[in-house]
Order: sequence, then C-alpha cells, then structure tokens
Amino acid sequence: MSEIIVQKFGGTSVGSVERIESVAEIVKNASHSNTVIVVVSAMSGETNKLIKLANHFGENPDKREFDALVSTGETISSALLTMALHSKGIKARSFSASQISMKTTDSYSKAKILDVDAEKILKVIEDGTIPIITGFQGITEGGDVTTLGRGGSDTTAVAIAAQVNASRCDIYTDVDGIFTTDPKIVSNAKKLDSITMEEMLELAGQGAKVIQTRAVEFANKYNVPVRVLSSFNDGEGTLINLKEETMENALVSGIAFQKDQVKFTLHGVGDIPGTAFKILGPISDAEVEVDVIVQNVSVDGKTDFTFTVSAEDQDTVTKVIEDIKSEVEFNDLMIDSEIAKVSIVGVGMRSQAGVASKAFKALSQNDVNIQIICTSEIKITMVIDKDLVDKAVQVLHEEFELDK
Repeated sequence: MSEIIVQKFGGTSVGSVERIESVAEIVKNASHSNTVIVVVSAMSGETNKLIKLANHFGENPDKREFDALVSTGETISSALLTMALHSKGIKARSFSASQISMKTTDSYSKAKILDVDAEKILKVIEDGTIPIITGFQGITEGGDVTTLGRGGSDTTAVAIAAQVNASRCDIYTDVDGIFTTDPKIVSNAKKLDSITMEEMLELAGQGAKVIQTRAVEFANKYNVPVRVLSSFNDGEGTLINLKEETMENALVSGIAFQKDQVKFTLHGVGDIPGTAFKILGPISDAEVEVDVIVQNVSVDGKTDFTFTVSAEDQDTVTKVIEDIKSEVEFNDLMIDSEIAKVSIVGVGMRSQAGVASKAFKALSQNDVNIQIICTSEIKITMVIDKDLVDKAVQVLHEEFELDK
C-alpha cells in the first residue's frame, strides 16, 4: 500500500456541485500516488440554514435533537462527493461517523473524540476504495449523534490521520495557506510557507480561523504533519511543522484576534484561598473555556477577579455566577461585551527581549489603550476595545514588518 494521506475539504470547497466536481478531481489526482482518505464538511451555508430551522421552534432547542439535525449537512456532502468520484471511474464509498465508530463524549455541540475504529477504515482502503467520511459528527456509546463544534471537521480529519498513521493531513480551504494575519484586515499580509506546531496552536487558540484549535492539539499530540492549502488555486500552502527547523526563527510569525469576547469582573471578591476555584470550577463544569484571567493585588482583604470567555458563553457564565453568589462574596459583577483580544505570536520571542515594549509603544502612539495583558513564552495577548481591533492589527503588522 502507498503512503496514506488524509484530505479534508471545508464548506466552501464543497459549496456547490461545481465545487464538488473540482474536489473530486483533486482526490482523483492524489489517488494516483497515495492512498487517500477524505473528510468533508457540510456545503457552505448549510449548517447555518439548519440552525435557522431549529431556532424556528425556540432559541434553545433540545441539544440531542439539535445535533441530530445539524450533523446532516456533512452526510449530504459525503454522498455527493462519492457520486462525483463514481462519475470519474473512481471507487469510493461514503461513511458517517457511526459507520466508522467515531466515539465521542455526550457533550452535545461540543463533543470530544474518544476513539476512532481505524480497522474499519483500513479495510476499506485495502480494498482499493476511497472512504469519504463525514466530518464534524460523532456518536456516543449509546448511539446518539453528537457534533464537535464549529470547525470540527478539521479535528475529525486529524484524528483519523493519527489513528491510521497517515503520513500527512491536508486541510483544503478557500485561502492559500496560513497568513501573518487576516488578509481582510491587512491587505499585504504574507502567506507563510511553514510555521511551527507550537505557533499554530497559539494562533488558532487566539482566533486564527483557518484551522480549529483542537485539530492542531491532536496533530501536536500524535505527531501528524498538517498542510493547509487552497482547493481553488494551485500551490503548496503552509506546512505546520512538528519541530522548529531553522536556527533563527522570526521574532513574530503572526497576529491573531478575537472580536467575539466578553470580559467578566467580580469586584470586591474576598482574597482567601480557594476563591478562584469556587469561581472557575463551576464555569468549567458548565463546559465553558476561560481564557485571560487576572486577579489584582488585594486591598483590605478584597480584590478584583477578571476573566474573558467567548460571547456565545455569556448567558451560561452569568447564570453560573448567579448560582455561586451564596459561596463567593463580591460587591459587583461587571460584564463588558465591547472588548476583543489581539495576540502576537512567535517562537523567536523566547530568545529576544523587547517584543512587548515594542508592541506597547506602537499601540500607544496610535491611541490604542490596553486593558489587560497576558503573556506566555511565545505569545503576548492584549485585551482592547472591540472598535480598535482592525487598527491594532494593522499597527502591529507594520511595526514587526510582517509583510517582508
């Protein structure tokens, strides 16, 4: 058997029958020199259409039924692509998540993959058939359909690649690869030929939307090389490296941002052991991811506790805080939905000082006020006003000369 590669095609790549024809040609060409496994998303706009249908009967439909509904878009794509391949004389067969035993947790709409039956997939390709597998879907031990969250097809593809020991996972999108930032914000953003897995983890986690964060986490954990490229244009795309390959990495590799953020501040919290856990524990139990966390210096035994979450989790977090009032004393709860995060990422930060001061100076000179700063070895995240995001990204991109 030749080397196995997994090809994943996003919604825009399979957005029409004409696009599906083009994808079938890409798969056909790849099959000449590789053993191919394909993962597909729903046709662009299909999932939103299904969500709109669900919301007709109320804004909070039953989660089990909601997942059963929105997962059908991928089923349509896989069947259509299989038909397109048949028309080209290629042996192919569509498979749902249940048919390949893509076992997940029962956290509807945010399910996590537990296991994939690699043997079922390998038997198909050993027969010379290309499996066309639905992305985004999973199935619980009890047989209920789950979904993996927005961008979940990326995670499906990388998980399958890991389980079958694929040599690479190619993520096909409507862009030519990973850019230094969003070209819609900075017109001269540069496409990167390669980027480290560590940098991609940070960029994806801080808002870069080309590939889902959990997919990069899977790739990093199971050592799966990933390439991001366009299904619309020829090109090599961007290779996400498992290791740093160059002696001197760029100071900053990219800039990511997230506008759909909300900042919660509990003012006047008692500064006693266990308070942070009493706040964040129940939020975690509600399956909400908290990002930036800041606790101020205590004054007279009181402090301010601030954190950010995705805007879609605002109502959930508000309810959690209401529920823990009896256990956590605080004076006021302040909620700010007019904020956003901007992050600069680069492995070169490890060995070179002055990145933070350079960024802060550039933003200051352009009247961008920073509310919160959070750093790691290769990342600096700043919370700013939502209205200033585009300006901040443009300023930082120019300051660090990322177009060169």
